[in-house]
Amino acid sequence: MAFDKPFKTIQQQIEILSQRGLIIDDHAEHYLSHLNYYRLSGYWRLFLRDANLFKPNATFMEVLNLYIFDREFRLLLLDAIERIEVSVRTQWAYCFSKQYGPHGYLDCSLSSNVHWHAQNLLLLEKERKRSDEPFIAHFSDSNNAPPIWAICEVMSFGVLSRWLKNLKPTVCKNEISRCYGLDYKVLVSFVEHMTYLRNCCAHHSRVWNRRMTKTLKIPRSKPKTLISSLNYQQNSERKIYNTLVMLQYLLNIICPDNHFKKKLTSILDNHNIQVEAMGFPFGWKEKDIWLF
Repeated sequence: MAFDKPFKTIQQQIEILSQRGLIIDDHAEHYLSHLNYYRLSGYWRLFLRDANLFKPNATFMEVLNLYIFDREFRLLLLDAIERIEVSVRTQWAYCFSKQYGPHGYLDCSLSSNVHWHAQNLLLLEKERKRSDEPFIAHFSDSNNAPPIWAICEVMSFGVLSRWLKNLKPTVCKNEISRCYGLDYKVLVSFVEHMTYLRNCCAHHSRVWNRRMTKTLKIPRSKPKTLISSLNYQQNSERKIYNTLVMLQYLLNIICPDNHFKKKLTSILDNHNIQVEAMGFPFGWKEKDIWLF
């Protein structure tokens, strides 16, 4: 079937939105010149009463407010994920080298799946070759494999999550999980989930009410502060609230003086966001993890 939709100027886009009932103001032309029509369409769905008509009194500025919130939200998530990624990398390199030496990561016998280990080494080698870090170039010049405490600094979060997942049951696994007070499977699941979420944020995708395709394993028994704050209701597993609880829990361990919940609460309030669409349960501010 041939594609038959013609090009639309900014003014024609505004006319379409106006005809569908969206209240337009003087800002619309400027923002549609810099924000793609289809990028914004992901945000005005909340204001539609059917496929083609907006709810009464819906405004362009309300749509823009939601877009600006999501942008601020993504930046907050990226900051939190970065701190956790650096911490997990550090723990992996420290615990692994303590148990198995500086080049233990090359030993396939320490992996559950030898084939995956070989693939992970190939991915890691590509990342090493792309790196222009002086400490990595030093090892390239000397023809020596970098020790784990150096190679971990050029390892992507995705490759790190693959390495953690493929690690055999060892003292190393117990030591890493003990640092965060989590079951190892829960930790690995959340690292995989954060990799997916960070990719969404890095590609400027809509996040605030996204239906997550890569979910996280929810802890059921420990620690108390964490499980008392999670949302275990049906259909909550694909929304972002439980992700935020896990981020706050880990940040409290990694950097106890963090301002994540203060900033999160602030942008939610400033933009008057309907948190139910994000999976927030009723009375969420009274749950342990969110108390100031």
